[in-house]
Amino acid sequence: MNTTATATMALLLALAGCGTAPTSIVQGETTARPLTQAQMTAPTSGAIFQAQAYRPHFEDRRARLVGDVINIVITERTSAGKNGASAGGKSGSVNFKAPGQLAGTFGSQITASADNKFADNASQSASNTFTGTMGATVVEVLPNGNLIVAGEKQIALDKGVEYIRFSGMVNPDTIGSGNTVASTAVADARVEYRTSAKIDRAEINSMAARFFLSVLPF
Repeated sequence: MNTTATATMALLLALAGCGTAPTSIVQGETTARPLTQAQMTAPTSGAIFQAQAYRPHFEDRRARLVGDVINIVITERTSAGKNGASAGGKSGSVNFKAPGQLAGTFGSQITASADNKFADNASQSASNTFTGTMGATVVEVLPNGNLIVAGEKQIALDKGVEYIRFSGMVNPDTIGSGNTVASTAVADARVEYRTSAKIDRAEINSMAARFFLSVLPF
């Protein structure tokens, strides 16, 4: 196989990787199926109440078991600012009399001085807003009753696919009416919005792809 064919194959492999879903900060499964009767803990002989499948009759339907759906209201707003300044200065002088014959050449007095000044200023600010609503699935129920939830939403557009992913831990007491919870009330929340559009692919393009795109004539 000649050099051109090898380069072409490497380019195709590099570009093929750009068509896949972008990497995610949300790890693990983003959905879960409800537990079957066989997976649940065996009921106590003669008991009527079973905690594994109990749902109160006089409250809104809320997520509480693995496989239940919960509505996440994403209301993330972050703002940060930083300013810094520093300044420094140093000065010094030397003054002495020239001895002997040097006094006739340089004068009786020799003086040297130095003055250095330094100043630096920096300012940085960042602001982000992410709002929306999406459904998530309870993937695990912790022994203390807290819910581990995760979800993913994909929206296919003309030029690519949008990926909205979410995961975190929900305290059942924070679940409001309509089976909703604000993302600001979710612990260990991981919220992300990624796309597979050409703009994102250009940003995450591998160094190998950039190299071959720069040397190949097509």
